[in-house]
Amino acid sequence: MRTPHALFAVTVSAALAATVLAPAPAVSAAAADALPPPGTYYVQSAVTGLNAADSAGAVEQHRPRGNEDHQQWSLSADGTLESTDSPGICLGRAGDRARTVACDGPEARWEIASAGADRFTLTVPGTDRRLTVAPKPSGANHPAPLAVGPGTGDLAAWYLTPVDPVTRPMPPESRRTLDQVTFLTAHNAYANGVDGGFAPPFVDLFPNHTRGIERQLADGVRGFMLDIHQTPDGAILCHNSCTLVRGPVALWVDLQRIVDFLRARPDQFVTVFLEDYVDPGVLRAELARVQGLSDVLYRPDRTGVRENGWPALAELTAAGQRLLIFSDHSRAADEDAGLTRDTFGVMYQREWTVENYWSMGSGLGASDWSCYSRWYDAGTNIPLTRTEPGFRPLFVMNHFRDAAMASTAGTDNSKLADRARRFCGPAARKKPNYLAVDRYDLGNPAAAVADLNTYIYP
Repeated sequence: MRTPHALFAVTVSAALAATVLAPAPAVSAAAADALPPPGTYYVQSAVTGLNAADSAGAVEQHRPRGNEDHQQWSLSADGTLESTDSPGICLGRAGDRARTVACDGPEARWEIASAGADRFTLTVPGTDRRLTVAPKPSGANHPAPLAVGPGTGDLAAWYLTPVDPVTRPMPPESRRTLDQVTFLTAHNAYANGVDGGFAPPFVDLFPNHTRGIERQLADGVRGFMLDIHQTPDGAILCHNSCTLVRGPVALWVDLQRIVDFLRARPDQFVTVFLEDYVDPGVLRAELARVQGLSDVLYRPDRTGVRENGWPALAELTAAGQRLLIFSDHSRAADEDAGLTRDTFGVMYQREWTVENYWSMGSGLGASDWSCYSRWYDAGTNIPLTRTEPGFRPLFVMNHFRDAAMASTAGTDNSKLADRARRFCGPAARKKPNYLAVDRYDLGNPAAAVADLNTYIYP
């Protein structure tokens, strides 16, 4: 999400820095105006996208969990951040470690200053010591405990993300850019038991959907997550493996269904996400079988999107550029193979989107609503908060379990709008563009899409 620039254009004056060293400081009106407005915030790392959380007195970076897990802090004009769960207890420090401390003590106060790009530093008044994420050890994630020391660069940069962000009404249809629109998206759209086989016996008793691709399109699904595996027959749609699958469907068949729909509905836009286990040459040959694909394919790599931002959806439909295809495959692996997918119109998803971790838990029982990057591990660090000058990645929000149990999916889908607003929107600092669910026919996820399409973040 983006908060108005006035909220973040901050430099705490030297006078305030000196004042906060004294007990119970009296803050001048000018100094108060220099701080972000008092309110409730997440203190969110610019490097990892994770939130500062009170963990039994230690302050650690945890996966964003909305109003759970002691991650919300009330900012006061004197530079203190009080826990919303523990009145009188603030985000502070003890030596070189971040700790929760009494709010009326000097160890609870910070000098907050702008670090540019909606980011801030939290500095110990009168020193060069800052709240910082610890450096990443080789082959591991950044450690959870937060430190206080001579931090520089992004490790000491923080977003102060409002718990209740300011929003604006959605612009008219003629001016809505692609990154302002939310689309209903079918996870494992091919695994529906209608169009053909998708898994070995027993596994195929638990389809992710009960309606075929054509019906999904008619019902308003505009994002399709498809798993492709390589066989002697080309790129085939299967779950985990194509072994023992009865009547598997080729990728080109479902893509042809989508292209035919777009040719019949020139005002519509569709996105395909490939969980991609095939060689680039195999994928290129598969796409070549789809009649009319080149007439509707959208190529953001050729239209200055990274420099100028996403175009209006109306511009894309008017130009006939109405099918966007992403692959989760590695560009580096394709470069080693000598053929990159973007040469034939398939975009590398990690370059154009951010995406939260795909599972909320098993098919039954309690769910995990935390919202953190799918691509944060020992080898990759793409936080949900990633932005670039002039460009904001599209946000894919996954909202499903390991197994698609009908009763569970219906309950989860009925809570989709709530999770998007309270958990995943703040975690990514942007509105979800794709809401990916199982059993989209249950729990009315289309209502969540409609709700998200009434507003934008500034």
